[in-house]
Amino acid sequence: MRSIWNGAISFGLVSIPIKLVNATESHSISFRQIHTEDGGRIRYRKVCELEDREVSQAEIGKGYEDADGSIIPITDEDLSHLPLPTARTIEIVAFVPADRIDPLQMDAAYYLAAGGAPAAKPYTLLREALKRSNKVAIAKYALRGRERLGMLRVVGDAIAMHGLLWPDEVRAPEGVAPDASVTVRDKELDLADALMDTLGEVDLDDLHDEYREAVEEVIAAKAAGEAPPEAPEPAAGGKVLDLMAALENSVRAAKESRGEAPAEVTHLPRREAARGRPKEPAGKKSTAKKTAASKKAAEPKKTTAAAKKTTAAAKKTSATKSTAKSATKSTASAKKTPAKKTAARKRTA
Repeated sequence: MRSIWNGAISFGLVSIPIKLVNATESHSISFRQIHTEDGGRIRYRKVCELEDREVSQAEIGKGYEDADGSIIPITDEDLSHLPLPTARTIEIVAFVPADRIDPLQMDAAYYLAAGGAPAAKPYTLLREALKRSNKVAIAKYALRGRERLGMLRVVGDAIAMHGLLWPDEVRAPEGVAPDASVTVRDKELDLADALMDTLGEVDLDDLHDEYREAVEEVIAAKAAGEAPPEAPEPAAGGKVLDLMAALENSVRAAKESRGEAPAEVTHLPRREAARGRPKEPAGKKSTAKKTAASKKAAEPKKTTAAAKKTTAAAKKTSATKSTAKSATKSTASAKKTPAKKTAARKRTA
């Protein structure tokens, strides 16, 4: 492994030459920026503002911008002469129990490799002293332009160093916890404990980056000219209205996934959920059906009765008209008859 820093560990009057090596590596997939219209690469070029030309990495140095905007050049040689013992040294300042270190302070991790054969003996001495004391070493060192805090501990047969944030760089968790007052019942805690016990422990070596694997599948499919795999349907979510029921179901599902017998849990009385209107009894339903049927049956009868009434009215009207006509004829004939008799009398005379 390539070293990123060379120096020494200062352990009292003992000096241990070491090389700093990255203990971690990133496996995340990197993407390039492209022009979406034609797929051309988008690149960032380093250009000198005064000469208006691109410059190479060898021509680039460090500079500090003063308050008036002027740039003060700072070279690596200037930094190597800093009046600090940690400029090229990891200076151990204390040994403390590991639980004294807040995990929030943990930063990058490095391996400390012995710098040559002369460093083997003091390196091994420090490693074994850390093992026997069950403590970690707190140290100060300078890297990438600033002094840092570190924690040395034993990993296998090597000494590892975790960069630590300074205490004032860790923010207090103000305003993070919920403001509402919540009471957690003992039975809810019992179920939470049961769920934790059921899930148990896990071998971290069995865990892997599924997101990266999914991205690799998409890239492989597109490279082969195939359609990328479709995402599975997300699980139906919803509001958890009953925390106890959610915990019980979680314990049961965890046990079943491990092939164990379903968990036996004590059900607490649950709050009655808001219900809809009560269902009508069966008798009322049948009565309603009968009433509807009788209404339907009555409708044709009403229609027939109405038709009969109309017919009767028509007959009465007809009869009235006939009577009126007869009366008119009778009146007319009555008028004609006296005239004829008068005429006959005249002729006789």
